[in-house]
Amino acid sequence: ISEIVEIDAEIGEPNCKLINPYLFKDIDDMKPWKSEITNQTEFMIRSEDILTIADPTGTVVDRYVELTS
Repeated sequence: ISEIVEIDAEIGEPNCKLINPYLFKDIDDMKPWKSEITNQTEFMIRSEDILTIADPTGTVVDRYVELTS
């Protein structure tokens, strides 16, 4: 789960910014994405590499906001 912002970029360059991405297994098992290798909270990615976009449930959003606030 992540906030995502589309960025203007040249074709083939990363054009989406993931902000506070979290690895999500279930509501009680969420941790910062790639936390074992970096302290970064923002990552650039190409929109072509995004596999799925969906709106999370209110419970998931509430937990995510709690963890990222």
